Amino acid sequence: MLKIAHSPLFCRSVPASHRFPMAKYDLIPQKLLQEGVITPDNLFHPQLLSEQEILTTHTADYWHKLKTGTLTDKEIRKIGLPMSAELVKRERYITHATYECALYAKEYGISLSTSGGTHHGFAGHGEGFCVFNDVCVASNLLLARGQAKRILSVDLDVHQGNGNASIMAHNPRVFVFSMHGKKNYPFIKPPSDLDIELDDGTGDDEYLSVLAGTLPRLIHEFCPDFIFYQAGVDVLATDKLGKLSLSMQGCHERDEMVLSVAHRYGIPVAVVMGGGYSDDVDTVVEGHCGVFRVARGLVGG
Repeated sequence: MLKIAHSPLFCRSVPASHRFPMAKYDLIPQKLLQEGVITPDNLFHPQLLSEQEILTTHTADYWHKLKTGTLTDKEIRKIGLPMSAELVKRERYITHATYECALYAKEYGISLSTSGGTHHGFAGHGEGFCVFNDVCVASNLLLARGQAKRILSVDLDVHQGNGNASIMAHNPRVFVFSMHGKKNYPFIKPPSDLDIELDDGTGDDEYLSVLAGTLPRLIHEFCPDFIFYQAGVDVLATDKLGKLSLSMQGCHERDEMVLSVAHRYGIPVAVVMGGGYSDDVDTVVEGHCGVFRVARGLVGG
C-alpha cells in the first residue's frame, strides 16, 4: 500500500508576489488523483508534532520564540515566510508527516509526503523557507525509539542542506549526502558527510552518471537500514533559483534511480519534496509528480 502524507494545511496563503510556489501543495495530489496514479485511500492526514518531539532537535529558546511569536525581524527575514501562529502549526504538521512517512515506509517499502524537505532549518533558527527541520526531527525520533539504527539522508535538492549538515554533524548514525549546485545558496555550506558540488549548467548525463557512481557505494559502505530522500525539482533547467540544466526526463530518471536502488537493497525510503521554483507552477508540479509515479510502480496500490 502506498501511503502519502497530505493535508490542506500544507498550503498556506502567501502574497501573490512571493516567490515560494505554495500552490503546489494542493496541485500535486490533485494531479495524481486526476491521472489515477493514486486514490483517496492512499492519502493520510498527519498528526501534530509535539513539543517534546520538537525539542529532540531544536533548541528550547528557538521553540519558545516560535510559540510566543517573538522572533526578531531579522530572524523572520532569514526564514523568508510571513510568520504567524498558523504557519508554525503548519510546520508542525509537515514535520510530523515526514516521521509518519518513515513508519509507513518501514511497513510498505516507500512512503511519500506532498511537502517536507525543510533542510535549511537549524537547531536554533530557521532560514530559506524552513522553520523546523523535518528530516532531522524524523531521524532523531526513529533513532531514539529504536525504529532505525543507521540512516542515510539523500538530499538531491539543488541547494545544499546546511541545516541537515549542521544538526547531524556529530551523529555517526546518520550519514548526510548532498549533491547540489556549487555556486548557489547557501553561500556558507557547513560540511555534510559527503557533499558533491556541481557546476552551473550540469545536465542529465553528467548528473545521473555521478549519482549512479555514488549512491550504491554509499549503501555498501554505510549500510543504512533507512533512507530519507529529498527529491527537490529545483534541479530543472527551467528553475529560476537552480542554475543546473536537468530536463524533466532527467529529473524523473534521477527519482527512478534513487527509489530503484533502495528497493533493490530492501531499504525503506521516505520521500520529501524539497524545492522547485520554475516560473510555471505546472512545471514544478509535474517535476514532483514523477517520484510518486515511480513509487507507485515499485510498491503498487
